[in-house]
Amino acid sequence: MNDVMNPQPQDQETLPATLLFVDDEPNILAALRRLFRPLGFRIFIAEGGAQGLEVIANEKIDLVISDMRMPEMDGAQFLEQVRLRSPDSIRILLTGYADISSTIAAINKGQIFRYIAKPWEDNDIVLTVRHALERKQLEREKERLEALTQRQNDELKDLNANLEDKVKARTEELRQTMGFLDIAHEKLKKSFFTSILMFSNLLELREGAMAGHSRRVADIARKLAVRLGMNEADAQDVMVAGLLHDIGKIGLPDDLLHKPFSMLAGEEYSAVAKHPIVGQTALMALEQLNGAAKLIRSHHERFDGRGYPDGLVGMDIPLGARILNVANDYDAVQQGRLLNKRMNAKDALTFIKDGRDNRYDPQVVDAFVRMIEGVGEVTKKVQEIALHTADLKSGMVLTRDLMSRSGLLLLARDYLLDDALIDHLRKNEKMDGHPLIIYVQVGR
Repeated sequence: MNDVMNPQPQDQETLPATLLFVDDEPNILAALRRLFRPLGFRIFIAEGGAQGLEVIANEKIDLVISDMRMPEMDGAQFLEQVRLRSPDSIRILLTGYADISSTIAAINKGQIFRYIAKPWEDNDIVLTVRHALERKQLEREKERLEALTQRQNDELKDLNANLEDKVKARTEELRQTMGFLDIAHEKLKKSFFTSILMFSNLLELREGAMAGHSRRVADIARKLAVRLGMNEADAQDVMVAGLLHDIGKIGLPDDLLHKPFSMLAGEEYSAVAKHPIVGQTALMALEQLNGAAKLIRSHHERFDGRGYPDGLVGMDIPLGARILNVANDYDAVQQGRLLNKRMNAKDALTFIKDGRDNRYDPQVVDAFVRMIEGVGEVTKKVQEIALHTADLKSGMVLTRDLMSRSGLLLLARDYLLDDALIDHLRKNEKMDGHPLIIYVQVGR
């Protein structure tokens, strides 16, 4: 009843497509088998609808080609049962009769993808099958991306809900004293940004030796935003967008994630070029991140209109996105992310200068060059000291991010230590067996 080409064991995602041919004429089945066997498909055959349903019950079938006129169960009835029992299987009707009513029945009951008349053209039927399978693959990829986006949205919603709960609890606790409201607000802001920093850090765990890119981009972009006169809220959106600008790449395979952008072509380029839109979609569920999400969508737009995903030109690109574009590329060319080579900081700055008026906004480039070269910069140095956990005291303020040995962010810079947190750090240090070095402000 069945004829199958048994492949070597493979992962499910790499298995060849599985086809089922159903016809009561052995010569038709033989012809279909001869045509499709060299193309690498797994092939099953059945000489009637009942046999075909047995195959469906035991095998995952990607595509079914069924004859219309068969004894006991015609093609319309058979494909209707296939739709009910294996709705993901693509259904194609094969008919040698000009029977419009039967074809309409097959379309209505079996919801077929297409019908093909006998005798068929080999090239036409092969192309039809390939197009059908490609369409199914695109649908599956769309479902996968939608599921991934939904999971990301759920995670961010949970994060938002937890933060809102902390806000309510802290507000109720400190309502008696108006002066404590400012303290609670400041602590909320630090907690929110610490959460974003940790989420960004988790995303960068996939990047191995190139981890830290988002943190550097965020720091450069925030400083540049302030230099260009952005208010605090807008500069904050720029910084958050810098931390999360690559969130849309979370679903990409490792080989694309580590491949320089200039080396991408065809489907690889298309897959990577979608990440600004995917990133925006992932963050839009959080109202606090809507501003940052819009910047993430546009951070690969070019000043001359040759960027993606929307081909925006000049001042139509949000200023924050124009800033991110410069900051991102400056770090990316030094890390080998953008070109098939690494540049030192001096050459990276020249690269940015060369992109003035085409890749980048000239106003942003000029401000960036002045910032990097230290023109008009007033540096306020913070005195710090390195301590072990045994020497920590409540009220001390971190001057650097505290990272674990695996690269995870434990506490963000400027965090105010308290007794409970110090005790927690000491317990973790004891469990890990590795001493922590914490940098704090002198005199706090």
